[in-house]
Amino acid sequence: MKLFGTDGIRGRANIFPMTADTVVKVGQALGLLLEEKKQKKVLIGKDPRLSSYMFEQAIAAGLMSTGVEAMLVGPMPTPAISYLTESMRAQAGVMISASHNPYEDNGIKIFGPDGFKLSDENEAFIEDLVENSLKIEKRLKADVSGKAYRIEDAKGRYISHLKYNFPKAYDLIGYKIVIDCANGAAYKIAPTVFEELGAQCIIIENQPNGTNINKNCGAVYPQRMQNAVLEHKADYGICLDGDADRIVMCDENGAVLDGDDLLFILVSAMVANDNKPQGIVGTLMSNMALENYCNDNGIQFLRAKVGDRYVVEKMRENKWSLGGESSGHIIYLPNCNTGDGIMNALLIAAVLCQTGNKLSEIAQSFNKYPQEMINVEVKEKKPLESCVALSKSIERAKKNLNGEGRVLVRYSGTENKLRIMVEAHSENVLKEQLKKLVSTAKSELS
Repeated sequence: MKLFGTDGIRGRANIFPMTADTVVKVGQALGLLLEEKKQKKVLIGKDPRLSSYMFEQAIAAGLMSTGVEAMLVGPMPTPAISYLTESMRAQAGVMISASHNPYEDNGIKIFGPDGFKLSDENEAFIEDLVENSLKIEKRLKADVSGKAYRIEDAKGRYISHLKYNFPKAYDLIGYKIVIDCANGAAYKIAPTVFEELGAQCIIIENQPNGTNINKNCGAVYPQRMQNAVLEHKADYGICLDGDADRIVMCDENGAVLDGDDLLFILVSAMVANDNKPQGIVGTLMSNMALENYCNDNGIQFLRAKVGDRYVVEKMRENKWSLGGESSGHIIYLPNCNTGDGIMNALLIAAVLCQTGNKLSEIAQSFNKYPQEMINVEVKEKKPLESCVALSKSIERAKKNLNGEGRVLVRYSGTENKLRIMVEAHSENVLKEQLKKLVSTAKSELS
């Protein structure tokens, strides 16, 4: 049984693994993982999708059955759970969210006491107990039970943390900003932070009803942000996803900036301030232009597997402070231990305050390679090496690109989809190679 994917546990609500019964067992397994701890407290947050309320109760019940106290904080961004777990000295933190997925899905992300995502070893421990539930039953005790209670000031603690990390020399007075909250976990927090720093905010998609999270809005659908920026003649726009751990932005002209663009802005600002980082971590999806910029400026660039946890692992291995994904997960370890959309929006805002430039003026010097990714629905995730036709098509595409582009074919860690990405020096070459790959993949796997 494989519970954990690239970003925790995820699936369709009420279908394994995201059933109430399984989530209770995950809570019990996590509680037993903490069995030897003197204190046993676990922080639990959620996004506002409908099933999150069910799973909040389920995982709390599982934890309490092992003697753990469940501290409930309600709808909160994923990075808030990371921060609060560490700052409140909890032994673990749980976030109930399926991130950018539609409301019918849900998931569980677990953080250790240091605010970093749970190790592979601890995930394997939980998987083993959930699969062999008799092991759980034998370790439960009739006279042991925890309790659950709500932390009323959790939002205020996190808002203070965000504002504390915005340079005191600057404010956002005079800026007009569009914020798309994706009808998700940051629907109250993000507007509060930017308004308290002085910005004039146009807030959209901040009315969650349990079923509209990420629906035609947020980081995977930035069109509404773009339209609002142009309509209101705003300075820029901010687009979060359902659990606010990723960010996409657009400049005053409505041009969308993804994670690679934002990483470039942060790295180039460090170079301009004579604070050049030794290295940064991207992923297999990161645009070649970012790698080339780093190489040209004497900055090491490493690629991790897709998934912000793998980016963080490489950052910590090399003792580097900055890394991220093109999808919008950006990690700046001095401020946060996981991707934090609001924090990263503040980092970009600080660069704008310092330079006095418009976002378009800073971003225009980053000339990305044309890159496109298409998701192909698959019946099952067959090992790619066993897909003869697709393997040959990939090799032909790489040969045709002749070192001036890249091909990346991989399965989604959370969905039955094959992701096919092509990057090339020209749009025409990209389209030609991508079309051939998609056609082959559909005929062999769909």
